[in-house]
Amino acid sequence: MRTLVYAVIFVSGGLSLASAAIPNAERGNRPTDLIAADLNISEEVFVQCFADVQPAKDKNPSGQRQRMNKAVLLPCLQAENPEITNRMLDQVMDRYRPEGPMNH
Repeated sequence: MRTLVYAVIFVSGGLSLASAAIPNAERGNRPTDLIAADLNISEEVFVQCFADVQPAKDKNPSGQRQRMNKAVLLPCLQAENPEITNRMLDQVMDRYRPEGPMNH
């Protein structure tokens, strides 16, 4: 019964299961709904694409990690919206990065 109650809360709350499955800490505490809106994609798609990204724990990824994450994230996002460019993605992500823009 408790499981059913939790399921109803998820459905009635409008949370996607993909979004709920990834804790905020792993998403970098960024507003995935706003990022997705700025990229003209659904939040669910953004969360799914971001699931394989490996953020640096110290919030300061090496150039190699940045390139590795971008190689995963950008093609996935572009499959949903081909108008997303590397520059656009950097601008949007920097806008919502709590620690400020990253050196690219």
